[in-house]
Amino acid sequence: MAVTLTDAAADRVRTFLDNRGKGLGLRVGIKTTGCSGLAYVLEFVDELSEGDEVFEHQDVKVIIDAKSLVYIDGTELDYTKEGLNEGFKFINPNQKDECGCGESFTV
Repeated sequence: MAVTLTDAAADRVRTFLDNRGKGLGLRVGIKTTGCSGLAYVLEFVDELSEGDEVFEHQDVKVIIDAKSLVYIDGTELDYTKEGLNEGFKFINPNQKDECGCGESFTV
């Protein structure tokens, strides 16, 4: 499988990278935290690390470390705007539950 981006998410990441002026792509990962145990992490990548998996959509690279890929394989990253709120949304088929505030999840 892979981690994919919607067209809206790819456009937003491309805009961030263009404004930043450098970067190979976007790292999507997880960290242990929150009420439910795991939280998503997004950061720009300037160079690959050993063991990184690279997926590409519309010329935007999504980089994932092997540890995180176990939890987010098959995830689609979307970018949504709802009223005054906007941000990335993770559609993860491995996710079993999330905390009430939506900041962390379990698999």
